[in-house]
Amino acid sequence: MSPSDADGLLAEQLLRLTRRLHRSQKRQLESADIAITPAQSRLLRTVAHYDRPPRMADLAERLEVVPRAVTSLVDGLEAGGCVRRVPDPTNRRVTRIELTDTGRAALRSLRAARRAAAEDVLAPLTTEQREVLGELLSALVDGPGPRC
Repeated sequence: MSPSDADGLLAEQLLRLTRRLHRSQKRQLESADIAITPAQSRLLRTVAHYDRPPRMADLAERLEVVPRAVTSLVDGLEAGGCVRRVPDPTNRRVTRIELTDTGRAALRSLRAARRAAAEDVLAPLTTEQREVLGELLSALVDGPGPRC
């Protein structure tokens, strides 16, 4: 097998693993009766990353999407009580997005679902294999090249 064939196989395996993780996480969320899309989940995690409520433009930039996409996601999360729009205290033309208690609880559930999905996927591996996989993934994530 040539190096390019091996790389293609690895790429396909990584994609299959990602899909498996997503399916497992989705099952975990469904069993916990949480109806949040992957995009909404990403927005919640992004909002939680900020020290103070971010502007919609900040979220669009960080998520690398158009502002209208953020508006739609915020609308859905706001309807579910996970976030709320709040005025900027220094500029009344700016709206910031703030997590609610419901949103923080949803984030905890999302984290638990991610952990459970990882445990499900990693179950066949020994402790040593998990350590090696962790080192390899760290090398890929932290190595040179563009980061997502």
